[in-house]
Amino acid sequence: MKVRALACLSRDLSRVALALGLCLPLLGCERSEPRPPPAELELQQVTLPPGVVLERVCTPGGPELCFNAIDDNCNGLIDEGCGLAAGLVQFVIAWAEPTVDVDLEVTEPSGELVAIGKASANGFEKERDCPGQTRSCGGQNVENVYLTSGAAPRGRYQVTIRLERLGEREPPIGVTFSARVGPKTYATRIQLSAEGEARELVFDL
Repeated sequence: MKVRALACLSRDLSRVALALGLCLPLLGCERSEPRPPPAELELQQVTLPPGVVLERVCTPGGPELCFNAIDDNCNGLIDEGCGLAAGLVQFVIAWAEPTVDVDLEVTEPSGELVAIGKASANGFEKERDCPGQTRSCGGQNVENVYLTSGAAPRGRYQVTIRLERLGEREPPIGVTFSARVGPKTYATRIQLSAEGEARELVFDL
């Protein structure tokens, strides 16, 4: 009983010492080292098609325009206030021609192709498929792939932008593409000239 009581007393004294920022060697307490903060999410490398340049296109303090796939006001959010979901990793395309069908495909580091309306194993989801069978996008053609929650997995993200149908328009079709990686956004303009033509961009985080 006496040994057990001493053990309990020692344990209690250790807790008090740690709470006061003290460490008494006889009590066997140890101060744990603080954990370093997690590394900031950054774009390590990007591979682009010939002639495509990724830029930061925005005006600090300017107005945010809807459905143009641009972070107009430089606050790190793409088309905020426009009804689009957002995530710490995000890929968005937009195009003006209402009857043209352009597809955004994103394969995340696990090798899974992100599907519309269904979260991937790592929490990515595709929002909107424009113009849609019933023109559900209302002429505001934007497709959005974003991280719904949790930490973004590091690795390679393969992005494909494909012209599926020209509809009633003549080529070329201009498509605006933006990517968000943590607090930073990047944008470019891509031209597609024939049905089935695609451009591939690779992002390493």
